[in-house]
Amino acid sequence: MKTYRVVELLGDGISAELSQSVHTVAEALPCRLDFQVIDLSEPNRTKRGSALYDEAVAAMKAARVALKYPTATVAESPNQVLRERCDFAVIHRPVATIPGIPTNFTKQLDLDIVRIATGGTYDDPGRRVGPDAAVSVRVIERHPSQHAARYAFQLAEKRKGTLVSASKYTIQRATDGLFEEAVDHVARSFPNVPRRKELFDALLCNIVMQPERYSVIVTPNEYGDFLSDMACGLIGSLGLGDSTSLAFDDAGNVTLAMFDPAGGTAPDIAGKDLCNPTAALLALANLLRHVGEDAASRVLRDTLWSEIGAGRGTRDVGGKRGTREFSAAVAGALAQHFGRGAGAR
Repeated sequence: MKTYRVVELLGDGISAELSQSVHTVAEALPCRLDFQVIDLSEPNRTKRGSALYDEAVAAMKAARVALKYPTATVAESPNQVLRERCDFAVIHRPVATIPGIPTNFTKQLDLDIVRIATGGTYDDPGRRVGPDAAVSVRVIERHPSQHAARYAFQLAEKRKGTLVSASKYTIQRATDGLFEEAVDHVARSFPNVPRRKELFDALLCNIVMQPERYSVIVTPNEYGDFLSDMACGLIGSLGLGDSTSLAFDDAGNVTLAMFDPAGGTAPDIAGKDLCNPTAALLALANLLRHVGEDAASRVLRDTLWSEIGAGRGTRDVGGKRGTREFSAAVAGALAQHFGRGAGAR
């Protein structure tokens, strides 16, 4: 079996249980994941400071693949520190309807949301101008826009779907206009991928009304953040999504990918065998797809859907299983599919 080195970044709260779930499932895969564990928990960050981030970033750049669990923001945001030190330019959020989870939205959703990870209004704290006004500088850069567009076109090509670029290009003519210009430039290299542009506010309405028209969407930073949260709400919970942060070289090749569940540390249920590991396992599935283990990625995702859809998920999605029992069931189904013995390494 092929072996892949993966940097595993431990965090806070339910992090230990999510890690245990991932390891349980990883043992049943048709490939080996060699985890290099780095403790990014808040106590260890307080103890080691910048040296800990130095170690983590060096390991991540060497392995080129990382899996991160939720971390508490106390003195600093580990996500922001890693984003800056690793030069993450793009964030990919896949959001799809999970069978068996009751929602207020009855249609099927299957989106790959790709957003620029820098710029927009998020990188500028703004300032007050006198007592009754405030100003913020909004910056959009060409290179991150092109990285996001290229990655999104590649996803659309694999899915045989349509790429939609969404912004407010009719109003934010300078910034969003540059973004759409960058997407136009990249589109020339993907003549077989249908592409259209939509105004972002109209896009939100159209997704609710006609979700079948959307597969891959690329947007500037804050728009993608808003859209991702709305999409997760449509499938039932913010905690059901996962995220990928990506860094690129000048030629547009991915040099580092970090996969993580989108939920928080959930300290109120930590250590109680109550957390739902689905988002962490979806992050693992996307990691597998990234390294080329497409079959394993697909089977893991299908197994999660099957278990949850049959009412055999964790309590928060209508099942009766705890974290460990659910993880063991997923691992057992994978082992049976791939012919792996229990506990095989």
